[in-house]
Amino acid sequence: MDKTTSLAALLLYFALLLLIVLKEKKNNTVEDYFFAGRSLPFWALSITFVASWWGAGSALSTADLAYDDGFGAFWYYGVPVLLATLLMTIGARRIRGIGYLTQGKMMAARYSPAAAALLSVMILIFMIFSAASQMVGIGDFFGGYLGLDYESAVFLGTGIVLVYSLFGGFRGVVLTDILQCGLLAISALAVCWIALEQCGGPEAIARVAALRDKPEYLNFLGGAEKYLPYVITFGCSWVIQANIWQRISAARSGGDARRMTTFAFFIYIPLYLIVVLTGMAGLVLFDKLPQGGVVTAVVNNFMSPFGGAVVFVGIAAAIMSTMDSLINTAAMTLALDLRPDPGSEQKRLAFSRLATALVTGLALLVALRIRSFLDVTWLASDVITTGAFVPLVLGFFWRRGNSRGALASMLLGLCYSFYNLLATLGLPLPMFWETQSLLQTGIGVGLSLCAYAGVSLLTPPEYEKADAFMKGCARPVAQAAS
Repeated sequence: MDKTTSLAALLLYFALLLLIVLKEKKNNTVEDYFFAGRSLPFWALSITFVASWWGAGSALSTADLAYDDGFGAFWYYGVPVLLATLLMTIGARRIRGIGYLTQGKMMAARYSPAAAALLSVMILIFMIFSAASQMVGIGDFFGGYLGLDYESAVFLGTGIVLVYSLFGGFRGVVLTDILQCGLLAISALAVCWIALEQCGGPEAIARVAALRDKPEYLNFLGGAEKYLPYVITFGCSWVIQANIWQRISAARSGGDARRMTTFAFFIYIPLYLIVVLTGMAGLVLFDKLPQGGVVTAVVNNFMSPFGGAVVFVGIAAAIMSTMDSLINTAAMTLALDLRPDPGSEQKRLAFSRLATALVTGLALLVALRIRSFLDVTWLASDVITTGAFVPLVLGFFWRRGNSRGALASMLLGLCYSFYNLLATLGLPLPMFWETQSLLQTGIGVGLSLCAYAGVSLLTPPEYEKADAFMKGCARPVAQAAS
C-alpha cells in the first residue's frame, strides 16, 4: 500500500472535518456545546450513537478475534452492544423525560450531592480510560499502515480529534460523525467483500477451519462461554454509558430518543457481521494472524493504493468518531458536574473547552502507559460496572434505596475496581479471582448490590425524594407518548 497516498488522504480528510466544524454555527452556550441545543433530528443522533460505539474494538479487534474464534467472536463486542442498545431502547423515554441533562444531576436529585459527585468521578475515570483505549487502537492502526512508531501514531490521531472537538463541541461531533459513519460503513463493506472474494467464500472458510481442527468455527454459540464475562461487564457498563445518555438527553423528545436507539440497534447487526466475516476470511488468506491485524493485511495485500487509502481513512474515522464522543462526554462531566458554576455563560463555555483539552491529555497519558486495547477497555468497564451500575439503575425502580446505600455501593465498587487496576499495573497483590473473568465481574456487582441494599435497609428511608424523582420520570413518558 502507498503510505504517501494514505497520509495525504488522512490530511485531506482532517481538513474536511475542520471545514465542517468551522462552517457550522458557533456554540454560544454550554447547552449548545454539549447538547447542540436539543435541536438535532433523531436520525443524526442515531448515526452518532453508532459512531460512538463503533471504534477500534469493533473495526479491528473483533476481526482479529474472529480469525481465531470464528463466528463466535460476535459475542465479544456485537452481543454486548446489541444488549445495551436494546435496554437503552426500553428506557430511552424515561431517561429523556427526567429533565436532568447529566447523570450527575440525576443522582443529585435521586440521592445526594455527595453521591452525584462520586458518580461523576467514576464517569470521568471511565471516559478517560475508554478514550485511551481508542488512542491505543489508533496508535496500533496508524503504526501498521503508515510505518510510524506507536507514540507518534497516537499523537497524530489524537491531535486530529482534539482540534475539531475543541472547535465544534457536541454539534461538531455529530456532524463529523455523520461523515465518519458513512466512510466506516463503506470501508468495512469493501474490506469484507474483497476478503471473501479472495478467500473463495464461506465454503473455503469451512474447509480450512476443518483442516485446522476448529469444529466450532462456524457456530455462533461457540463464543458464548468464552466471551460471557465481556458480555456482562461491557453490557452493564455500556447501558449506563454517559455519552449515550448524553445523546438521549440531546433528543428533541422521548419519542425521538426511542427512535434513535431503535434505528441504531438495526444498524449494528450488519456492521458486526461484516467485521466477523472479514476475520473469518483471514483464516484462509493467512497462515497465522498477520502483524497489524487481518484488516490491515487485507488492505495491504489485496487492494489498490487508492482503495487502500479510502479504507484507511474509513477505519481511522471509526476510531476517531468513538474517541471524540468519549472526550466530549468526559469534558461535559468535568464542566457541568464536578466544577462549581463559575457564573457567566462565557466562563462556563471557556472552561468546557479547557476541559476538552484536559481530559484528552489525561487519556493520552493512559494510552502511552498501557498499550493493550483489551486491558484498557476492561479497566474502564470494570470501574463503571462495579461502582455505578447498581445505584444508578435501581434508583429508577427501588423506592427504598437511599443516598447512604448509594454511597456505600459506589465506594465499595470503586475500591474493588481500583484494587483490580493496581494488580493489572503490576503490583504484587493477592488475587483470589482470575482477571477479566466472569467471577471478577460477579464479585464486584454482588458486593455493590449487597452494600446498596443492606445500607439502604439499615438506614432511614428517603421516600419523599425517591417519589419526586420517580414521578418526574413517569410524567414525561406519558407526555411523550401522547
